[in-house]
Amino acid sequence: MGLKKKINLTVNDKEYEIEIDIRQSLSEVLRSKLHLTGVKQGCHVGECGACTVLIDGVPTTSCIYLAVWADGKKIKTIEGVGKNGKLSNVQKAFIDEGAVQCGFCTPGLVLTTTALVDSGKDYTDEEIKREISGHLCRCTGYNKIFKATKKALSQRNK
Repeated sequence: MGLKKKINLTVNDKEYEIEIDIRQSLSEVLRSKLHLTGVKQGCHVGECGACTVLIDGVPTTSCIYLAVWADGKKIKTIEGVGKNGKLSNVQKAFIDEGAVQCGFCTPGLVLTTTALVDSGKDYTDEEIKREISGHLCRCTGYNKIFKATKKALSQRNK
């Protein structure tokens, strides 16, 4: 029937051409077709932030982003944050500050923080809090996540 479509996308610097159901979310495709299970599925309505990925560098909740919209886009998941088996500075900051507990929300938070670091902008405390406010965490408390984000931002030029 007319519900299938081939799309081309770049995920973690690797190019893919895949056939998808046009009704599938990007998170479903990343998890089921590309086996990138670091993309967590929490609320399925774009409120928890667990499924956040970077689409052309912008943090996006992939559970409410249709996969067909990703045609021609560059996507980064948590699997693409580190390089050559080494953690990124953002990942290290989250570990150093104890901002990782169960790990369910961590991939989305790391990607949002990565986008902040990559932006090159300076952020006030209030701006940082606003930027990470789309993520729900039940384990660590937001103070550790805030400290990890600040640490990653302060280390970006080192």
